[in-house]
Amino acid sequence: MTTPFDPRLLQESFALVEAEADKLASHFYALLFLEDPALRDLFPPMMDAHRDRLITALITLVHRAHDVEGMEEYVRQLGRDHRRFGVRPEHYAVVGQCLLSTLRRFAGPRWTAEMDGCWYAAFHQVAAIMVEAANQAALQCPPWWTARVVGHLRPNGSTAVVTLEPDSPYPFKAGQYASVETLRWPRVWRPYSIANAPAGDGLLHLHVKAIDAGWVSSALVHHTRVGDVVRLGPPVGSMICDPRSQRDILLVGGGTGLAPMIALAEELSRWNDHRRIHLYFGVRHIEDLYGLERLAALVKRDPLLRVVPAVSEDHRFRGERGALAEVLAQHGPEHDNWTRHDAFLAGSGPMVAGTVRQLLDLGVDQRRIRFDSFDQQSEVLLDVRRLALARSS
Repeated sequence: MTTPFDPRLLQESFALVEAEADKLASHFYALLFLEDPALRDLFPPMMDAHRDRLITALITLVHRAHDVEGMEEYVRQLGRDHRRFGVRPEHYAVVGQCLLSTLRRFAGPRWTAEMDGCWYAAFHQVAAIMVEAANQAALQCPPWWTARVVGHLRPNGSTAVVTLEPDSPYPFKAGQYASVETLRWPRVWRPYSIANAPAGDGLLHLHVKAIDAGWVSSALVHHTRVGDVVRLGPPVGSMICDPRSQRDILLVGGGTGLAPMIALAEELSRWNDHRRIHLYFGVRHIEDLYGLERLAALVKRDPLLRVVPAVSEDHRFRGERGALAEVLAQHGPEHDNWTRHDAFLAGSGPMVAGTVRQLLDLGVDQRRIRFDSFDQQSEVLLDVRRLALARSS
């Protein structure tokens, strides 16, 4: 894939508006629904997640503009994933028109004709790739899967381990996540990491923490029962372990961010025979620790795996104390400051942002750090981008 636009100009022009990214997203959707009112029916009543998703997509595309291969795969994934919203090829024209109008408005007189042309070319390339990927995916799999709840465990008051049985094979890889829609809240989708590697039984395990004002999370934790039905979007995510790498592996999960780390550790136990694996699991209080029996079973099965639980705000815990970023810094010297590892991170936005900053400060190459953080993801990506640009300047 060639890029008919200047990646640096894309970054420089986005820097003009990134400080007002939230307002930009709100204005974009208001303009979109004004231009084509029929599109409003594709979206849920509350738009917070979609605003965050737009910001995340823009930041990711700008951040990866120099990485042609990585950007194309991310865009293809977007195209496949957007099928569950009912997006059709004809929708992209009005989306591009409204996006450019919004960028011009927020950049003001600093916006140039060259920037306009750059974003026009970038959007049309992205749209073409998304449409192509969606068309190819339509020949291979549905836009969503129906899945039945076959297990529902509550390791603590706010967390549930939900086991799902899809109605047909669900083609995911260890480390990926699925968007979930419950019958309780139609058109409201939320992403959850899959907490197991693919297995012969075809089941999926999700770790869900109920959060304040979390419509889907509260439904899954407090109102879901065995026998209920949910819908699953296509599997997505970049936290896939490269079997060609010879580097050791650092897995860092905060809270229910443990889920993809269990999946990766489980997958690695099947074929890895020499790469050391360090899994750090962090929570605030002892009561939040869960899944320790599963982790112990993985350690027993895989002699290359080491698990380190950490608790940040509970003096009763006798193990590692402190935020994950702090614990990693403390353990860094004995592991070459983690510079010889491929790092995978999952958890809340602030946790991922702090851990990324710490790893970069320790000298870890940003290309060795992979994460899929669901809340405040745009802020995480902005932090990473600023740090990366500062280091390269």
